[in-house]
Amino acid sequence: MNIALIAHDQKKKELIDFVKDNEKLFSKHTLYGTGTTGKKIMENTNLHIARFLSGPYGGDQQIGNLIALGQMDMVFFFRDPLTAQPHEPDISALMRLCDVHSIPLASNKATALIFLNIL
Repeated sequence: MNIALIAHDQKKKELIDFVKDNEKLFSKHTLYGTGTTGKKIMENTNLHIARFLSGPYGGDQQIGNLIALGQMDMVFFFRDPLTAQPHEPDISALMRLCDVHSIPLASNKATALIFLNIL
């Protein structure tokens, strides 16, 4: 499976810990991430992440492009609902593309844990 890993700044540690705890499962898949999130996951695991730009610089849109092309199977996007994001339109577009193309989107750890059963 092609899996995208994205997290807002306040949720990066939570996503990194989640991926570390499930590294064996994630290692069986092709992983993609926005710039900083991908870099930090690679620094804390033995996983390779194909990295795009940072989210505010277009990384969310680059992942959205893969979704639109039918080249993404699942998205883990740990969002911070309590902090305004300057690139909120990009985030909304990414989530809309997941809905349009029926791509599973885990926006928090509880949903992500359920998705592990699919992996």
